[in-house]
Amino acid sequence: MTNDIEMMLKGYGLTTAQIFYRLPGHPVVLQSYVWQEYDLAPDFPEMKGFLKFWQEKLDGPLHSVRYVHRRMISAGEWRALNGEFILH
Repeated sequence: MTNDIEMMLKGYGLTTAQIFYRLPGHPVVLQSYVWQEYDLAPDFPEMKGFLKFWQEKLDGPLHSVRYVHRRMISAGEWRALNGEFILH
């Protein structure tokens, strides 16, 4: 299992999607679902996989998806330091 820092160093960023879908029994009613995961822009394989799962397995048909993506850190922003801090 990869931890969050390793994923960020590999280029992953946090993707948040607001998914609007119709209720199966009431197609004029829209519901909202928020999904969040680390993903790779611009292809977004994690989000596309989740939306594919939604369309194949869940009853509520998708209406629309709004998403934002933010890279948290990049390899150029991370550097190793050698040092020691002595307290008291």
